[in-house]
Amino acid sequence: MNNDDRLPSLLLKRKAVVYVRQSTQTQVQMNLESKRRQYDLVQEARRRGFRDIEVIDDDLGRSASGTVARPGFERLVALLCAGEVGAVLCADASRLARNGRDWHHLLELCGLVEARVIDLDGVYDPCRANDRLLLGMKGSISEFELNVLRTRMHDAKRQKAHRGELRISVPIGYIWHREVGLGIDPNLQLQEVIRLIFVRFRELGSARQVLLSLRAQQVHFPRPSDGRTLTHFDWIPVRYRNVISVLKNPFYAGAYVYGKSGKQMAIVDGRARKSYKHPKPFEEWDVLLREHHEGYIDWAEFERNQKQLSANAYGKAGDVKSSRGGRALLAGLLACAHCGRRLSVAYTGRVPQAVYRCDRFDIPPRCMSFGGSRIDAAIGNELLRVVEPLAIEAAQQSEHLQMDTLNEQRRIVELELQQAQYEATLAERRYAACDPDNRLIAAQLEKNWEAALRRVQACQARLETAEAPMAPAACPDFSKLAENLQAAWNAPGVTMRMRQQLVRALIVDIVADVDDDAREVMLTIHWQGGQHSQLRIRKPRTGEHGCSTSDEALAVVRRMASRWSDQDIAASLNRMGLRTGQGKTWTAHRVSSIRRVQDIHAYKSAEKDGEWLTMSDAAKLLGVTHYMIRRLINDRILPAEQVVPDAPWQIRASDLRSDVVTAALSRKHRPCRDDAEGQIPMFTEVSQGGAQ
Repeated sequence: MNNDDRLPSLLLKRKAVVYVRQSTQTQVQMNLESKRRQYDLVQEARRRGFRDIEVIDDDLGRSASGTVARPGFERLVALLCAGEVGAVLCADASRLARNGRDWHHLLELCGLVEARVIDLDGVYDPCRANDRLLLGMKGSISEFELNVLRTRMHDAKRQKAHRGELRISVPIGYIWHREVGLGIDPNLQLQEVIRLIFVRFRELGSARQVLLSLRAQQVHFPRPSDGRTLTHFDWIPVRYRNVISVLKNPFYAGAYVYGKSGKQMAIVDGRARKSYKHPKPFEEWDVLLREHHEGYIDWAEFERNQKQLSANAYGKAGDVKSSRGGRALLAGLLACAHCGRRLSVAYTGRVPQAVYRCDRFDIPPRCMSFGGSRIDAAIGNELLRVVEPLAIEAAQQSEHLQMDTLNEQRRIVELELQQAQYEATLAERRYAACDPDNRLIAAQLEKNWEAALRRVQACQARLETAEAPMAPAACPDFSKLAENLQAAWNAPGVTMRMRQQLVRALIVDIVADVDDDAREVMLTIHWQGGQHSQLRIRKPRTGEHGCSTSDEALAVVRRMASRWSDQDIAASLNRMGLRTGQGKTWTAHRVSSIRRVQDIHAYKSAEKDGEWLTMSDAAKLLGVTHYMIRRLINDRILPAEQVVPDAPWQIRASDLRSDVVTAALSRKHRPCRDDAEGQIPMFTEVSQGGAQ
């Protein structure tokens, strides 16, 4: 030790701090020699004469660039401020700090307490100008060196990514081959699940609906069980993040993408803090190589999926929301003809009914507002009218789609069964290869084998269910779809969400306007393909509602009111299957109420003179049964009238006293029916012989 390197005895009484740091966890695990050299500085401190030595190694695996918190460095600074440190030992200046702020702050504190900085090259006193200059140059060189290394590595990495050769982490469904490069994972089960997600989104147009559909079919999705190597998977029930990650990842469209996310800098407690994985806009991606590898879908479909997901998630101005159910058929599809904004939906009334309205926030008066029930019904009828010529073809396609869906389900279950059988066989071989005396391992292997066998049984049960012939009632009859589209549209099993999906498949948007003078709502329909059509729907007046009695029921009431009581009219309407405006059955009170509203006069019981009789009155007058009167009417012996079909019979009292009716009632030996003219009696000779 030279005389210049000797330390004052006052400093030797203090503590010597050995600061140990490596930049990354990989260096901590792999660069063991560098770590040993830093720990050997303890011997250097003892050689210098220090007895109290403290090693600070809290910052192993942490960068010294100033963007990562370093608790060990902060503890070193705290000891310096307390005046307990006589010397700070490090392998080189880069171990202490890689940025000028931390480095010069440390030197300033060492100068205030007269502590020394010791590395493998010598001892430095920050109180001396020359030593301070040398230490400052070492810190600047260390900071510059870090920037040079980082820039060089990033440039090389970016250039390799521009060629599509940088082996970045790939999503599930792809794998890096040693010779070929990036390619589709050879696991058929994994491929089928990923393709099924794209097929379902193409049909349903919503990531959440895809999730619900896959869960209903008990579809499983792989989860890596070996980290990032993606060679072993645990199959678990599909989750929403699995669906959305597949739909939003451009790798599945055959595109090689690098630099989709960036970093952000923030000042926290006076220090710069970097956060990563912030998604960047599509236009700011660093590298985008289309048709780089084989994809599950093409790029055009990927762009359509992103637009659909964006419209579903945010519903921005100009976008059309996906069909989300509810009671409004045209939610998110109507546009105002005055301001161009999308019409919102409000639900009003004791029984909530949809109302479309345009509210402009910059202008207090509302552009327009109208009820949704008539508008939805008119659009539904117009839609059925347009698709009616293609109904047969649509029915055939629906049947093919149903069969394809069943085949997809069966195919996925078959692949799961094959995988489960392989895992069960593997578990059996492992159990057989285990030493029976090693009971701890043998017991666990036996449990794994049993779990694999249970999974095989579950897959076999699902496959048997999928292959079992379906009941005739459970299988949809698509042939009837072409015959009655209206019944299919209003079927109980058809939800509003299904109707919304059909509307959005055929209609781009609808521009709405209100003609106040004519009290009509004008709708301009923009169909897919560029065609346009216009509808005019009458706007109901204030107080008018849609629960009105049908014209057919009113006609029956008008025709029967002059001859029949309200109770008879109600029974006839119920037999004919007619309902009130609210869909209820008829009663005498309801018939009386509708007569008063429609100003329909009924007969008065006091003025009934007995000219017309009912079947009961006629049977009572003649002293016969109802059956006898009905037979006379059916045989056209007794004239009778019906106001409408299924209404009660009306018989004139004078017709009961006719000779034909009297003769028919007097015949007691055979049924009362007319002899057919020209009919030859059977067994003529037998009848004559019996008479003789």
